[in-house]
Amino acid sequence: MNHFRTCAARLRPLTASKNAQNFSKQRPTAAGAPRTFQPIRCYTAPVTTEPFLNGTSSNYVEEMYYAWLENPKSVHKSWDIFFRNANAGAPPGAAYQSPPPLGVNFSGLSQAQAVVGAQPSVEKLVEDHLAVQSLIRAYQIRGHHVAQLDPLGIMDADLDLCVPMDIVTSSNKLGFYGLNEADLDKVFRLPTTTFIGGTESSLPLREIIRRLEMAYCQHIGVEFMFINDLEQCQWIRQKFEKPGVMQFTLEEKRTLLARMVRSTRFEEFLQRKWSSEKRFGLEGCESLIPALKTIIDKSSERGVESVILGMPHRGRLNVLANVIRKELEQIFCQFDPKLEAADEGSGDVKYHLGMYHRRINRVTDRNITLSLVANPSHLEAVDPVVQGKTKAEQFYCGDTEGNRVMSILLHGDAAFAGQGVVYETFHLSDLPSYSTHGTVHVVVNNQIGFTTDPRMARSSHYPTDVARVVNAPIFHVNADDPEAVMYVCNVAAEWRATFHKDVVVDLVCYRRNGHNEMDEPMFTQPLMYKQIKKQKHVLQKYAEKLIAEGVVTRLEYEEEIAKYDKICEEAYTRSKDEKILNIKHWLDSPWPGLTRILKGRAAMVENRTVDWALGEYMAFGSLLKEGMHVRLSGQDVERGTFSHRHHVLHDQNVDKRTCIPMNYIDPNQAPYTVCNSSLSEYGVLGFELGFAMASPNALVLWEAQFGDFHNTAQCIIDQFICAGQAKWVRQNGIVLLLPHGMEGMGPEHSSARPERFLQMCKDDPDIFPVSSVWSAFDLQLYDCNWIVVNCSTPANYFHVLRRQILQPFRKPLIIFTPKSLLRHPEAKSSFDDMLPGTHFKRLIPEEGTASQNPAGVKRIIFCTGKVYYDLTKERKSKGMEDTVAIARFEQLSPFPFDLVKAEIDKYPEAEVIWCQEEHKNQGYYDYIKPRICTTIGRAHPVRYAGREPAAAPATGNKKAHLLELERFLDKAFNLDAFQDQP
Repeated sequence: MNHFRTCAARLRPLTASKNAQNFSKQRPTAAGAPRTFQPIRCYTAPVTTEPFLNGTSSNYVEEMYYAWLENPKSVHKSWDIFFRNANAGAPPGAAYQSPPPLGVNFSGLSQAQAVVGAQPSVEKLVEDHLAVQSLIRAYQIRGHHVAQLDPLGIMDADLDLCVPMDIVTSSNKLGFYGLNEADLDKVFRLPTTTFIGGTESSLPLREIIRRLEMAYCQHIGVEFMFINDLEQCQWIRQKFEKPGVMQFTLEEKRTLLARMVRSTRFEEFLQRKWSSEKRFGLEGCESLIPALKTIIDKSSERGVESVILGMPHRGRLNVLANVIRKELEQIFCQFDPKLEAADEGSGDVKYHLGMYHRRINRVTDRNITLSLVANPSHLEAVDPVVQGKTKAEQFYCGDTEGNRVMSILLHGDAAFAGQGVVYETFHLSDLPSYSTHGTVHVVVNNQIGFTTDPRMARSSHYPTDVARVVNAPIFHVNADDPEAVMYVCNVAAEWRATFHKDVVVDLVCYRRNGHNEMDEPMFTQPLMYKQIKKQKHVLQKYAEKLIAEGVVTRLEYEEEIAKYDKICEEAYTRSKDEKILNIKHWLDSPWPGLTRILKGRAAMVENRTVDWALGEYMAFGSLLKEGMHVRLSGQDVERGTFSHRHHVLHDQNVDKRTCIPMNYIDPNQAPYTVCNSSLSEYGVLGFELGFAMASPNALVLWEAQFGDFHNTAQCIIDQFICAGQAKWVRQNGIVLLLPHGMEGMGPEHSSARPERFLQMCKDDPDIFPVSSVWSAFDLQLYDCNWIVVNCSTPANYFHVLRRQILQPFRKPLIIFTPKSLLRHPEAKSSFDDMLPGTHFKRLIPEEGTASQNPAGVKRIIFCTGKVYYDLTKERKSKGMEDTVAIARFEQLSPFPFDLVKAEIDKYPEAEVIWCQEEHKNQGYYDYIKPRICTTIGRAHPVRYAGREPAAAPATGNKKAHLLELERFLDKAFNLDAFQDQP
């Protein structure tokens, strides 16, 4: 593409002349330029060359060029020839053709004839104006590549040493635009796509370049020109291009200095007192604290009342102390090696814990609630959890626009670029059932992973490039310039409040110590750490700057340091009296008033039966009617993966017209939210977990499309759901619905991997529970880390869902849900099983003819789930209904010791069999066997009937599947089949 087209095609069409006729078409744009819908206009030939001489013609020519690209006949023939010649590569001065005399037909001229009579000076003037506009656009697009972002001055934040060809770093680069040094003092009219002129409409080229460098090439680098919304781009240009925008009052500078003092001296205090302790300090990015406080201040000013934060461990203690404002003594006592935990649970390291605090924001004098969510070392796993918690708080307070509740997510550079859940979380940001109406993301960009150079850790220019997928603006800033940091954080908060969309602040900093305080970074980054050792602390540099400006005196600065040091020392003294840590101080959101509030259910019609889907519907409906919000999320949950649910009805004739009948049960009911999620397990499950954190009086369910799809959400399950209460004393009542069953559908659509969940249950297989205070059953539920069930009847599914709300505490509930049983003719329940007075059955005993003659029973088969129906069918076909009893576990964990004992005691002559359809090394066997042995005092062996061990969960061959089924069913009823088993 020749020079003229390169310049013009990159520029947005500007205002046309008043004789233009409008057409509604879309103009083409160059790659990377925003596509905007603007009118196409028809243009006449200019009467004179005067418009070129007063500096206004470039807009006019640009308009015509775009119009010509759409329709060559929309401009006068002379302009048609000019544009054709220029695009064909005519040399400078040869493309212009003056308007023809009246009556002359240009169509008969050859191209060579058309070029004759050109006016080089006019064309040069046009091209120079377009070149300047292209130069301005180049700075807007690529100025960040040459911004001074690295505080150490040794690295390029974009991992690229090259300066873009279209960025003018010397007069030599002017040649790229067909300009030279003599043009530097020429005055050029500024396009309306820039605000560098302030109140001036024209500037000398030298001043244009200077102002562009000040706006885009200093300590702030702005990425925004990929955003395909003109209004948003113009908004950002105003914030960074207007002269003098980054000005602060004396009071603002003094507040900033005080915050830098607290951030810096807190880390130095910890280092003095506990030099050998890991704390993942903030040294090298101390400006993070004023950055967060600025975002919170500005958001509070715009009406935000609650801010939910998630962050990795680096700087967490500092954030807790100086942003959340946790009592310092509670932080310091965490370093006491003799500290005892007052509450049940394993606890967690201090830099994983969360906090909830409501306080006055001193800048705005408004109440603000700050909540930092506890999270594990999986650095970005907390992202969707925070978003879910934020969504829930918005939901419960009726904040449909995100004006009152917002989230802030902190990230490390390596994790932000490397962790897939970051991408998943971004893709939830604009989905109706998941959007939190904008998140401010703050990246603590150490320019290093643990020991991994960023050039080995990512393929993108910046760690933040993933945010471009949702058109989030990205503000890179040198973290050693606190005022620049404060400015971009103000802009980020305003962006979020204005557009309700995500925004990223990339704090380019360094890590003064190693990965932690015990790590020696010189082994792997010697050049970087030689420079860091020489690097003056940012507090010292900023204090000297303010002292030189006369903002503060040196005495005032030293007094500020002494005041905060005294606060730390006094808190340290008090911390020695904290003999026992009360971990409730570290909860990230309180649940006041959790009690039994359901008072009864309406009578149901007798002699009616329900299948699985209707049982679920009735459970949800009864809870909604009694004021309990129900939220069901996952892939295809509205209809149900197996077409069984149909909770959202679609008009068959009108697109997007839908109805959710369950929202019309009762005028005073709670709302029902059912939403198909994005194709994400990790991100969505984390989101739903966070949503469930916000209120105990809501039934929040996540359904996997198939049970084993939770593989990609394993981090959320292992780190948050399984161990969340033990680590953070954080109860959560989330429900996981995991379709499970061997149906001959292959290894990827069969198993919800029950063995994994059962292996992580904390109950002791060798102890038969006994309690004199509570019933053993209630105590088991209270003590467990989660509940695992495999219901075989709709009534039991109905009851276990309701029990999740009725019980006076919250535990995660894992439900292995059926596939073929959804429509199995025998998998039905009567309404009588769901009336008041009925309840969830942890174990369903034999209820057939075998139970009438217990002494004659030779074998009792325990099982769970779908295989029960296979067993009863096989028993009937073999005519063994009198001699074989079959009991089914509905609740696997906590293990129903009492009911198992009663069932075994009933059949004194029966041998005990465990039958499962899963392979022996999978499923339930390894969990069930030792607990049955404890129940019966190891008086009898527990035999196994099921598939043999295997690496894969299931075969994909239907014939092999049926053959395996036939074999283990035959073994289950063959009295001589277990001679080889001990």
